[in-house]
Amino acid sequence: MLVRDGVSGPEVFLQRRVEAMAFAAGMTVFPGGGVDPSDAQAEITWAGPGPQWWAERFGVDRARAQALVCAAVRETFEECGVLLAGPTADSVVSDTSVYSDARTRLERRELSLGQFLAAENLVLRADLLRPWANWITPTVESRRYDTRFFVAVLPAGQRADGATSEAEHVRWSTPAEAVARWKAGADVLLPPTWSQLIALGEYSSADEIFSATTDFEPIEPVLETVDGKPRLRFPNNERYFADYPEGSRLRGSRPAD
Repeated sequence: MLVRDGVSGPEVFLQRRVEAMAFAAGMTVFPGGGVDPSDAQAEITWAGPGPQWWAERFGVDRARAQALVCAAVRETFEECGVLLAGPTADSVVSDTSVYSDARTRLERRELSLGQFLAAENLVLRADLLRPWANWITPTVESRRYDTRFFVAVLPAGQRADGATSEAEHVRWSTPAEAVARWKAGADVLLPPTWSQLIALGEYSSADEIFSATTDFEPIEPVLETVDGKPRLRFPNNERYFADYPEGSRLRGSRPAD
């Protein structure tokens, strides 16, 4: 979740996924993606909380924690051009356009994050990330994900863009605006995205969001029957379904070929 301060309060960067995506097609989401095997490389120069710190918060081993952090940095760069890295442990690049070729090669998996950072003499800034939440796809889905949500503040001088094949539209929005668009039926929000927007809306600045301490217990929605109809159970689900726009349709996994 990439945030910045706006005129009306903190804003978050959102993408509407293209209809061709295998999961959550057409949904409005935060930038993100899956862990690549190369993300676990040990050679990456690292600044900020180390892999063991992240491992303790994620409840995983050290190698997996490093892979998760590296995936967050890589996917943020691939999907919106924001790079959480700098030439030193206390600096961050201000213009990422000079790395546009590397960004394309990363997305095509022709280049690993470790190779890119080493070639450009860049340090991964793990201190520019914070753990936020952990949601697990319900068992009813054919494609299942154990998703860690991170939060980062947009670095000074950088801009988030829509130059990714996975998004048809991008925008900055306050959490309240994003939820209002969902209520009006303009966007479709999966429960995890909606839940994070509701949580972000409680803060008055990007720095306040970044400094927040959140509950990182895993949340796995459960399918149950309510009044004869199937419904997912998760924290605040009654509020979600009370505001659910008429005619809207959640889309999870596409059927396997």
